[in-house]
Amino acid sequence: MSAASHEPVESEPTPIGEQMLVPGVSPVSVRERLQVLAAAPLVSERLQKPCDLGLFDEVGRNQLDLFSAPSPKT
Repeated sequence: MSAASHEPVESEPTPIGEQMLVPGVSPVSVRERLQVLAAAPLVSERLQKPCDLGLFDEVGRNQLDLFSAPSPKT
């Protein structure tokens, strides 16, 4: 690429203003933006309660059995 050849510089609008693109790079299409959003994991808008019951109950694991065999006396 010589200094005499001036190709028109492409640009794309962004939320922060007009952005110039590197030569040879195409602007990001709406379809590509939507594909990225669709592939992202779902996130809740509110803080979730911990799942502390059943298999995931870490507090219950630390409790002693109510009815356990008496310990052997020595």
